[in-house]
Amino acid sequence: MSIISVNNLTFSYESSYENIFENVSFNIDTDWKLGFIGRNGRGKTTFLKLLMEEYKYSGTINHSVEFDYFPFDVDDNITTKEVIKNKIAPFNEWEKEMNYCIKLNTQESMNRYGEILDLYINHDGYIIDELIEKEITKLEVNINVLFRPFFTLSNGERTKLLLAALFLKKNNFLLIDEPTNHLDMEGRETLSNYLKSKNGFILVSHDRYFIDNIVDHILSINKNNIEVQKGNFSSWQLNKDNKDNYEINENEKLKKEISNLETSFRRTAGWSNLVEKSKIGSHSYDRGYIGHKAAKMMKRAKSTENRKENLIEEKKKLLKNIERADDLKIIPLKYHKNNLINIEDLSITYDNYTIFKNISFLVNQGDRVSIRGKNGSGKSSILKLILGESINHLGTVNIGSGLILSYVSQNTDYLSGSFRKFCQSENIEESLFKALLSKLDFTPNVFEKDLSELSDGQKKKVLIAKSLVQKAHLYIWDEPLNYIDVLSRIQIENLIISYKPTMIFVEHDYQFNENIATKTIFI
Repeated sequence: MSIISVNNLTFSYESSYENIFENVSFNIDTDWKLGFIGRNGRGKTTFLKLLMEEYKYSGTINHSVEFDYFPFDVDDNITTKEVIKNKIAPFNEWEKEMNYCIKLNTQESMNRYGEILDLYINHDGYIIDELIEKEITKLEVNINVLFRPFFTLSNGERTKLLLAALFLKKNNFLLIDEPTNHLDMEGRETLSNYLKSKNGFILVSHDRYFIDNIVDHILSINKNNIEVQKGNFSSWQLNKDNKDNYEINENEKLKKEISNLETSFRRTAGWSNLVEKSKIGSHSYDRGYIGHKAAKMMKRAKSTENRKENLIEEKKKLLKNIERADDLKIIPLKYHKNNLINIEDLSITYDNYTIFKNISFLVNQGDRVSIRGKNGSGKSSILKLILGESINHLGTVNIGSGLILSYVSQNTDYLSGSFRKFCQSENIEESLFKALLSKLDFTPNVFEKDLSELSDGQKKKVLIAKSLVQKAHLYIWDEPLNYIDVLSRIQIENLIISYKPTMIFVEHDYQFNENIATKTIFI
């Protein structure tokens, strides 16, 4: 066990006028399973990059462990086993150097051989192949993938194997940045159980069910501070809700007290002035008494004013971390008949390989259809077929005539240019679009950026906001929640529950599916 100590950390990007972090201080125990949460654009990935010393900052970050960041780049033309071993330690280089030392057979070379041999043994070099096989078995990955070129693996397999490599390294602390984005529900469950058995990492994730099952502490980037709490996301959310409600009630109570004190001050000060004026024309012995009485009343008014100022200072300390989560709106169109889509005995093939066969389902008015299945099972292909793309298939696909669709794609890489140009190209109303994004925690300065400069979560919000302002009979969303923060996910859930649009979606967030889907199609 050791401590990562962050003291007076301040950081901003050169292109920004605002600090991402300002005089931030906290401690992290390296034995923790630490969940890292916060709204998109708050600086979660930036903080991980600061730990990796990729940016310059002021303040100090003290640590005695080596940091490893996920995801990381690899040479994907070599075998998977080589990728994993190269990440764990430079075994090939050590083996070559040891052979060379033996070949030289000098006192100096044999001393060097002993040094390298110690490193090799300490990093489990003689049993590393066996350890790799055991580790990937825990992640339910077939051992045969070790002998395939890494580029042939699915994104889900890559995620699992790269994490296995990092956990097989010695004396490192892992910085795991959103590992679930390429994993289906089954894959998330497997990875969740795997991470639960480990210690010593920071996990950035917006999947409530996933993070709840794993972490024992929460690091949260709030609106005005960063805090560390023991527990998981649910306990953190409960604590935050209780604190927010307390501050809201306290704020209302202070407002009333301040208002009463202001009234009291005006009344007492007014009385003092009237008493003081009554001295005019009075006898000399009356004026002394009256002046004393006026001074006493003014002293009382001053005391009331001081109490009011103290309450105002107390009030300023409240509500600083209340998150804005305004209700979103959508305007779904009513279709002229109940049935929108009828799919019977659908089979899809690629290169003479059948991905799935004999799938049948209906989409009726008000349905929210979740399509579930493992990665590569053809979920996105069904969506693309409904959207009118040319997909090799058998079976019947009847789509209602005149059906207006709104689509959110998985991919956000193509987003670039200004917000205004995006609105013009998509033929959507700019003011309404920006108003929706503001409710999803976009600040005014974000609208000045190029879309390509946004975080992955912000880009996804752009696509969702675009879909929300489009009037449609059917909303087709393909993994809409990738990279999107928890609070925004809850906003989107509440929107769908409230407005009940007809939807077909693919999403691996368990909680979202449980809360939203009215019908589930398993592939």
